[in-house]
Amino acid sequence: MRVLVLSHTYIVDLNREKLRALAQLSPDLEVVVGVPRRWRPGGVQNRLIVSEPLQAGNFRVQPLGHLSQNHQGLLTFGPGLVGLLKTFRPQVIQVEQGSRALAYAQTITLNRLLKLNAKNVFFTWWNLPYQLKFPVSVLEAYNLRHSHGLVVGNQDGANILRDRGYRAPYRVMPQLGVDETRFRPQPQPDLAASLGISSDAFVVGYCGRFVKEKGLLTLGEALGTLRHLPQPWVWLLVGRGALRDRIQTQADRAGIGDRLRWVTDIAHDQVPRYINLMHTLVLPSETTDSFKTLTAQGWKEQFGHVLIEAMACAVPVIGSDSGEIPHVIGDAGLVFPEGNAPALADHLRLLMADATRRQELAQAGYHRAMGSYTNRALAKQLLKFYEEIGVKKSK
Repeated sequence: MRVLVLSHTYIVDLNREKLRALAQLSPDLEVVVGVPRRWRPGGVQNRLIVSEPLQAGNFRVQPLGHLSQNHQGLLTFGPGLVGLLKTFRPQVIQVEQGSRALAYAQTITLNRLLKLNAKNVFFTWWNLPYQLKFPVSVLEAYNLRHSHGLVVGNQDGANILRDRGYRAPYRVMPQLGVDETRFRPQPQPDLAASLGISSDAFVVGYCGRFVKEKGLLTLGEALGTLRHLPQPWVWLLVGRGALRDRIQTQADRAGIGDRLRWVTDIAHDQVPRYINLMHTLVLPSETTDSFKTLTAQGWKEQFGHVLIEAMACAVPVIGSDSGEIPHVIGDAGLVFPEGNAPALADHLRLLMADATRRQELAQAGYHRAMGSYTNRALAKQLLKFYEEIGVKKSK
């Protein structure tokens, strides 16, 4: 089976692990990843990533000339894409730029003109309702009409595209898996001591952006009600963001300011060490106003990747019911209504008081991460999906 994946996401080598794993599933699989030759992630004007070609067995990365260096919706590829399609003749073309991507319309059209008969597949994270104006509405309708399969990062995104007319099969799975060789159970007694965390303290953890929509003020409110518990505990916050001072002020007023431990400006490869300090990781995200147009403000948790990182470390997780979080956790953790501090406090009390329940959830989360969310597990799901939409194995 010959698979071509196109996305700016894979300019970063670390992000390619799922596709490497896909290529390793069978000697009959060939995976080529087409990436922009130059890209400015996040539109940052002073940072330019230049992609380099790579060949490792039946896995290959091919930089391609393109238009737009920082807008994924406007990304289109130059003549190099035509040459790649002619020589590689993929059986699957998967474009991971969303339902309205020009690059996806480009590959659909080239697929037809070159008579490749490849299956057209796209990926999206978008999980809030929206409205489109001409000509973007026509572009999306064209893309949806000619799609054979959809890989979507969350169930809400699949439901929205169903409402917009998408009728082909879909598979819900994240774009990137968890690296179980890095995110794994690893006791960190020395690190705990360096942060002033005693060996008998229960560590409530958060890892991510310090922003309002992540529900940190709700978590702070819940923890404020636990200040008189006999069980010693601390709140470990790993990340960065503008809400830090407000969180500290709230904690000081609640009488728990001295229990906060801040860890900021660390490299991502250090994150597993800090997750392994936690007795529970909490992701208390809160949905903001729904999108009415593409420029309106609004947000809902699209996945919550830190949840599967914590699960892989055998750390019990607690999440709100915002967006995809309940689907990610399943029955391998605890879920509370977003914004409900008393319900969150009840979950925290339970885990602080019941070591047996804590261990049960730790093991359930670990097995869920290993079975569903590693890069190899995602690669297997992807291959099965290709077979479901009618892609034949190469002869």
